[in-house]
Amino acid sequence: MCIADPSPAGWCLGAPEPVGPPETLFARLRSRAAGAPIAFGIDCPLGLPRAYAASRPEPDFPAFLRGLAETPDFFRVAATLDAVSLRAPFYPARGLRGMTRLAHAQALGLAAARDLCRACDQATAERPAGAPVFWTLGANQSGKAAIAAWRDLLLPAWHTPAPPRLWPFEGPFRALLSSGVIAIAETYPAEAMRQLAIKPAGSKRRQSDRAAYAPFILAAMNTCSTSASPALRSALQDGFGATADGEDRFDSVLGVLCVISVLAGLRTDAAPADPAILRWEGWVLGQTALPRINLAEA
Repeated sequence: MCIADPSPAGWCLGAPEPVGPPETLFARLRSRAAGAPIAFGIDCPLGLPRAYAASRPEPDFPAFLRGLAETPDFFRVAATLDAVSLRAPFYPARGLRGMTRLAHAQALGLAAARDLCRACDQATAERPAGAPVFWTLGANQSGKAAIAAWRDLLLPAWHTPAPPRLWPFEGPFRALLSSGVIAIAETYPAEAMRQLAIKPAGSKRRQSDRAAYAPFILAAMNTCSTSASPALRSALQDGFGATADGEDRFDSVLGVLCVISVLAGLRTDAAPADPAILRWEGWVLGQTALPRINLAEA
């Protein structure tokens, strides 16, 4: 994670650091904030595809999340298609013949592979598509992030005296931020890069290419009235190191800058006025580009 603290000149952004035990993260952030609101961006799906949500009895995604405390098997990743169900939708546990997204959708009773996707997962004219919520295999997947965030971070938080508030289900992002509140929004590194006008400089999976992004990230920080700590400036110039988590560190900086740009009013804090998005699917913070296809009509 990457944390920005307010300063007289704007924001001071520190270097990425380990999240630590997820079940205590919000308590630690609250202690650090000393009563101030916390704008929390997270690179994982916050929502369900509308075709899947149509089978749910809950009124919206926050109610669905709270109910998962009573259904722990929901987070079990199916090893085979015959183990996939509405109550255990994540798939596949490993690579197998026939593990297509169409087969996955059909195992969930959905008509087409696109039914696994939310509107914000779809490709836009400005960026490629993200991965379906329940898909758990390969580099382009987000299912494991959803499992970890929903089960290990959000569920424990529901049982605290001050549970977090989820955007966009509970209103515009900035309106959620009051004293002592943690407001959570979904961010997406590929979308954040576009929003911040950071030009492609190669693959973010390579250290040398991540280092080449440094001047573009620093320029984006300047636009957002954000200064880099010495440790962050060093990490940027080094490409966030040669270890496997270098890409995660890079992405965390993009995510926090996306949140800052919304707080500064440079990007919208609202989502499209589509009932399925506002109740079930969610949206990516700051995104204005709509999907190439209309899921409601496809």
